[in-house]
Amino acid sequence: MFVDSVEIFVSSGKGGEGAVSFRREKYVLNGGPDGGDGGKGGNVYFQVDRNTDTLSHFRGHKTFKAQNGKPGEGRNKYGKKGEDLVIIVPPGTQVFDSQSGELLLDLVEESQKILFLEGGKGGLGNVHFKSATNQRPTYAQKGLVGIAKQIRLELKLIADVGLVGFPNVGKSTLVSVLSNAKPEIANYEFTTLIPKLGIVNVGEYQSFVIADIPGIIGGASEGKGLGLEFLRHIERTRFLLFVLDLANYRTLQEQFGALRAELEHFSTELSRRPFGIMFSKLDVQQNAESQNVQEEIAKFLNAFQFQLTQRESSGLFTQKDKQDFGKDYDWSMPFFALGVSSVSGENLESLRFLLYSCLKDFDAQK
Repeated sequence: MFVDSVEIFVSSGKGGEGAVSFRREKYVLNGGPDGGDGGKGGNVYFQVDRNTDTLSHFRGHKTFKAQNGKPGEGRNKYGKKGEDLVIIVPPGTQVFDSQSGELLLDLVEESQKILFLEGGKGGLGNVHFKSATNQRPTYAQKGLVGIAKQIRLELKLIADVGLVGFPNVGKSTLVSVLSNAKPEIANYEFTTLIPKLGIVNVGEYQSFVIADIPGIIGGASEGKGLGLEFLRHIERTRFLLFVLDLANYRTLQEQFGALRAELEHFSTELSRRPFGIMFSKLDVQQNAESQNVQEEIAKFLNAFQFQLTQRESSGLFTQKDKQDFGKDYDWSMPFFALGVSSVSGENLESLRFLLYSCLKDFDAQK
């Protein structure tokens, strides 16, 4: 079960009470105070662990509390410190204050461990209150209470490439043939109900992470369909790949225009993310004698005024005649446009290396 948003109550531990005690020894008359201090309450930490990738383990468990400190004892014995609470979350988890909506933590780095709530201080024992005028203090401090917060955890998947497209356009199939992920694949819309991550290997030592995001529909940024629920996962991706279906009842122009509009409505920053365009189901379209793939693609590029150069015989369109990316790029245009068949494997390797090249050159421009 994939869970990407959950509300929980967390509290650090209360400090232990200081002790009220007096020395009681043979041959010692009127022994003075010897009450020890209470132990400090346990802290609350968040720790990032990439071995978990959902928030599902928080289902049915809504209250998390660190241990209280133990009270002090006689003979100046300090109370034991309360045990810390470490909450394990996957990379990409954000912690919000439920009441104010303020972002408190953004947990991204692997093995990152951050103090969230500090435990209450233990109370002082009566030995601290002895003075020349009060040699027999009969009181000690109470421990300080811990800090309690009602918070909301939200998970935004971290991926290098995020797939953007309507339902049933071939995103899951693409992920299954490019990476080690095995998403459910079927010939109906909304087969993918939860995001899937896959690792794409490029050569022997290079790789990147690709995310299969559930299909977006018109009005997704206003809460329609599954899109709004998962649009935020695309925010974490460094590069967007628009998957446009050549065999869809919508034209290429209609698909891309609607998808861009939803992204811009959801986040202006997201709509400016570097992107590429993939035309899926190339094998199906080429089998249809009534239409010409190259003409359809050229018509689409002209409609959006994407001035891309076609490379000879490969069906690849780029911003330059040669396949390299640098500071001269026009970031409002796609890095590339390419027809791909996930079934026959046509242009799959070209897509793999194009995506890796874009990510590498994007990093070089930072």
